[in-house]
Amino acid sequence: MNYKNSIIGSSIAFVVATSCCWLPALILAIGGGSTLLAFSNGLEKYSGLFVILGVVLLCFGIWQYAKRSQEKALILDSILTCPLCSFTKKETMPTDACQYFYECENCKTIMKPQNNDCCVFCSYGTVPCPPIQLDQNCC
Repeated sequence: MNYKNSIIGSSIAFVVATSCCWLPALILAIGGGSTLLAFSNGLEKYSGLFVILGVVLLCFGIWQYAKRSQEKALILDSILTCPLCSFTKKETMPTDACQYFYECENCKTIMKPQNNDCCVFCSYGTVPCPPIQLDQNCC
């Protein structure tokens, strides 16, 4: 659920919960009849439920907003260093796939991930790949 939807939902619940206060005055101001006033009084029984629902949705929206603002920003640029000739080059990491092979421009060595690394950026780069940065499973 999106935090904006939570805030909108809690705002709607607040308006409905407080309708027992403002709706009768509005109906009388526009010349409404007793039928509409009875509808407003009927909602008054449920105002506590609407207030609780509004507070819960508002807290949920605030929690989602705080959680989202704490997310790390991805670093997409990494400097790859060739293990044979020590040539370095700044590369932009792909966000939709892992890069298993990389050819050094200087000595033409084909680099492959080392040991338990998932890609060449995790093995030879200054910054790990995006899934690792986000603490997710790599490709």
